Amino acid sequence: AYKDRLFTWGRVQWPGVRHIDGWDFSEVIEAAQKAEGFSEKPGKDILTGCGHDAVLGLADKVIEAVKSGAIKRFFVIGGCDGAKPGRNYYTNLAERLPKDTVILTLACGKYRFNKLDLGDIGGIPRLLDVGQCNDAYSAIQIAVALAKAFDCEVNDLPLSIVLSWYEQKAVAVLLTLLSLGLKDMKIGPSLPAFVTPNVLNFLVENFNLAPIGEVDEDIKQMLSA
Repeated sequence: AYKDRLFTWGRVQWPGVRHIDGWDFSEVIEAAQKAEGFSEKPGKDILTGCGHDAVLGLADKVIEAVKSGAIKRFFVIGGCDGAKPGRNYYTNLAERLPKDTVILTLACGKYRFNKLDLGDIGGIPRLLDVGQCNDAYSAIQIAVALAKAFDCEVNDLPLSIVLSWYEQKAVAVLLTLLSLGLKDMKIGPSLPAFVTPNVLNFLVENFNLAPIGEVDEDIKQMLSA
């Protein structure tokens, strides 16, 4: 489909592909002008800017929704993205979570599912885009504020954290969460390569850090926690 619009130049040539000699690019320009171009597609509006200031502005509404049972559980789903197979797990997870749950998402992993229309719970969007990697701070502040409102520890909240691992920034996010003593987190689609068996055993024994598994089974396990 592209053969008539492919050109080589300089030392690179390919059989059957037109080659440009010198600096006369008129053939390339002519081919570009004859091309149909790109058709205009309407964009889709998505909700962003749900940092801790914005979310905590709805604190009373969120707390009431939790107390009434309208919101059963919060999920933090985010982290780094990549091309490795298995990362569709996070899209499937967001799609399959019950309608009485709220998702906080952040970092480039959010682009797997941040265009999903998951509706709302009493006017509270079920999908809250907290921001980028550094905005893990916002997710932490939201969790801390909820724990304070319910007079409990963050680990006692109806909260599950599922991280998508890829590189250094994800390490910083994970270490921050571990430094705060957060437990029962899941990470995937694979564990960091530098995690030795001894380190892994320490994380499992002290923080119950676990790899992601099959979506429906993970949902069942997290909802029962």
